[in-house]
Amino acid sequence: MRILLVEDFKPYRAMAKSILRTNPNLDLISEAEDGVAAVAQAQQLKPDVILMDIGLPNLNGMAAARRIRDLVPFSKIVFLTQETDIEVAREAFSLGAWGYVVKNRAATDLLPALASIMRGKRFVSRGLSGDGFASPTVPQAAD
Repeated sequence: MRILLVEDFKPYRAMAKSILRTNPNLDLISEAEDGVAAVAQAQQLKPDVILMDIGLPNLNGMAAARRIRDLVPFSKIVFLTQETDIEVAREAFSLGAWGYVVKNRAATDLLPALASIMRGKRFVSRGLSGDGFASPTVPQAAD
């Protein structure tokens, strides 16, 4: 699985890379620090998966996802974000996201999210605020 990692905070990007490196089936092909670069790299590299933060400079992750969806529709977007509002997660899935991983659960949820996507299933972390995120097509992570 070829992955583009989009995260503006370098220490968090380093942590995500260390998680990805634990699975030999995951190939981190590039990194971007903002939404504009994410769109350009997605179009050029055509990754299988784009791990993307929502709070990005220059072009936020949601706007970048809209552009990427039109330019590289086969790339699967997984949001890796600190945003825990359930309405934001719903918007992400309405844009065609395949996964939604809350940053404070990345150590336990990132690899299972990618494994789920490899099997053609969507994924969402527990820990979203609101009344719950129940959907038969978007299973929550198990504790």
